[in-house]
Amino acid sequence: MDIAVNKFETEKARFTILDAPGHRDFIPNMIAGASQADFAVLVIDSSTGAFEAGFHLRGQTKEHTLLVRSMGVQRIIVAVNKLDSVEWSHERFEEIEQQMTQFLTQAGFASKNISFIPCSGLTGGNIVKKPKSGLIPWYSGPTLVEELEKTKPLTRAIEKPLRLTISDVFKGGIMNPVSISGRIEAGSLQVGDNIIAIPSGESGIIKAIEVDEEPTDWAVAGHNVVIHLSNIDMVHLREGDILCDPTNRVTPQSSFTIKILAFEGLTPMMVDVHRGRLHAPGKVVYLLSTLDKATGVVLKKKPRHITAGSLATVKVELMGNPIPLEAGYRVVLRSGGQTVAAGIVE
Repeated sequence: MDIAVNKFETEKARFTILDAPGHRDFIPNMIAGASQADFAVLVIDSSTGAFEAGFHLRGQTKEHTLLVRSMGVQRIIVAVNKLDSVEWSHERFEEIEQQMTQFLTQAGFASKNISFIPCSGLTGGNIVKKPKSGLIPWYSGPTLVEELEKTKPLTRAIEKPLRLTISDVFKGGIMNPVSISGRIEAGSLQVGDNIIAIPSGESGIIKAIEVDEEPTDWAVAGHNVVIHLSNIDMVHLREGDILCDPTNRVTPQSSFTIKILAFEGLTPMMVDVHRGRLHAPGKVVYLLSTLDKATGVVLKKKPRHITAGSLATVKVELMGNPIPLEAGYRVVLRSGGQTVAAGIVE
C-alpha cells in the first residue's frame, strides 16, 4: 500500500494531499509521506471508543503524531471527524481537544500551530461549507477548508545547493525512458542542468521537468516534481537516492551521530534506518549522552539505557552500503515493527 496523492484548489490556494496509510504495518509509507509534507491534518475518529483505541499507549494516533513532528512538521490541524455519530456533542469535542492539546504540546507542537475543527466526512458537515444553522450551536469557527487556507507558505532553502530525494523511479514513456519523482528539499533546477545521483555517483542531464503534471522549464525547493533524465541508466537510480549539483554533492555515510527523541527505551540494538523512502539496516552502537529537553545541555554521558521520552545523542552504524546523509537530515529508527526513536543527524 502506497501514499495516495491528490490535488485540489480553492479561490485562495492550491493543495497537494499526501494520504498516508494509517495501519501500523505501513508506517514506513507514512514516514515517506510525512517527509514531503509542509503541514499535517490529523483525522480523529470521535465515535464512541474509537478515539480511545487510537490514543492508547500503542495506538496509531500517538505514533503518527510523534512521527510527523519528528519529520519537521510544525503545524497540525486536528479534524475531529464523525461528530455526527455522537450527535455533534460539544462535550465529546472538548474531551478530545483537551487530551490532544496536552499530548501535542508535549510532542513539541507550539499551541499557536494547533487547530481543532469539528466535522463529518460522511455528511460533509463543516468540511467545505458551514453546517446548517443550529446543527453545531456551540461552534462559530472556520470550516476545515478555511482552516487549510490559513496556512502560511514555508520559507524555502532556494539559495542552497540542490538536494532532491527520489521517491519513485519509472519509465515515463518511449520519449522519456528514465524518469524520477520526488521533492526538491533545497536549491533549484532547470532543463539542461547536469545532476549527479548519490550514492551511485552517476551523472545525467535534466531533459524535462513537470510540476503538478504541467511541463515547466524550472523548479525550486518545495516543489514535488517529475524529472525526465538523459545520459543515465535507470539501474543507477533508487528510491531514497539524492540528486545533487555535481559541484556540491552529499557524501554517503556508513555511520552517523543523531540527536533523537526516544519513543521507546533504547540500548545498543539493531534498528532499521528510515529517511523518506530510504530504508537501511543499522545498529545503535553507542549511547553518547542524554540531554535536557529545554536547554539541550548534557545531563549524563555514556548512559547504559535511554528511557522513553528522553532526548539523547547516539551513534548509528549501517550494516550495508553507505547511504546519503548530511547534517540536518531527519531520520527515524525502527525495530521489531515499532518506531523507537526519531531525530536529526548531527
